[in-house]
Order: sequence, then C-alpha cells, then structure tokens
Amino acid sequence: MQSRRRLSNYGIQLREKRKARVIYGVLERQFRGYYKEARSNPNATGFVLMQLLERRLDNVVYRLDFAESRSQARQMVMHGHFVVNGKKVDIPSFRVTAGDEISWKPSSLDSDSVKTLLGGIPRKAVPNWLSLEIGTSEGKIIRLPEAEEIDTNVEPRMIVEFYSK
Repeated sequence: MQSRRRLSNYGIQLREKRKARVIYGVLERQFRGYYKEARSNPNATGFVLMQLLERRLDNVVYRLDFAESRSQARQMVMHGHFVVNGKKVDIPSFRVTAGDEISWKPSSLDSDSVKTLLGGIPRKAVPNWLSLEIGTSEGKIIRLPEAEEIDTNVEPRMIVEFYSK
C-alpha cells in the first residue's frame, strides 16, 4: 500500500487559492485581478482580497438568502432579476458598497420559482454587515464586512503567500 506524501507549502497555498476560486465561482484571470487590487490597498492584502470577493453582487444575493447557492445567485443576477439602488444590474461581479440597496425586479416577483425561494426565507442567518427586510424582499449593505464575518473557511494568508512568489 502506498502512503500519501505530505503536501508541500506550495501545494497547501495552491489548494487555498483554488478553494477560494471555487467558492466564489471566479476564474483565474479575474481572481488575479482581485489580488492585484487588494495588494495595492494599504490594508492587509488577504483581508482586502476576501472583502472584494464578498462584495460581489452574486455573493451578496446568496448571503441575503435570495438564492440557495452562489451558482444559483450568479444565474439569477445574470438573468436580470435584481436591481441595485433602483437600477437593473445583470453583472455577477458588480461590486456593492455600503449603503447600496438590493431588491428583486418587480416583474420577477410574479415568478413561481421566485415565490418559492422567498417563501423559504430565512433559511440561514444573514451576516451582520447586511440587513434583510423579509416583508419587502429587500436587502441593504449596512457596512463592509469585517475579517471575522467572512466565514468561508479559506486562509487568505496562504493565497497572499502563493502570489508573492
């Protein structure tokens, strides 16, 4: 019987980067762009990177419990079911900021599948940096997420070490 070799530091770092990419549904080129933007920020690069990923519209729709998974949230955003501050947005990577209001497009609320989704709210807890109005099916970004509020089980320090080679 062959025993598995222990992963090298590079392997561990690569695994963390891939895990983050899969969780947020981001391709390599786009992920690298997020890293470069985070690196140019004076704050801790790993924290800023995770914050940028959390602020994607598809992730916020998922966090507000408007979708059962990030991939479903991505598809719903692409199909134009959401408005941000009163304007239709169909770009999953759209970056929300503090004070933004996210709501369903009025015509989307007539759909049976949307009614089924809204009937099950709340399925999970909404993070403290977001607020959800269950009656009106609207969400608001109260503030940007703090490091301890990002619960994706990804080690951002490993991603920074991976890219800093």
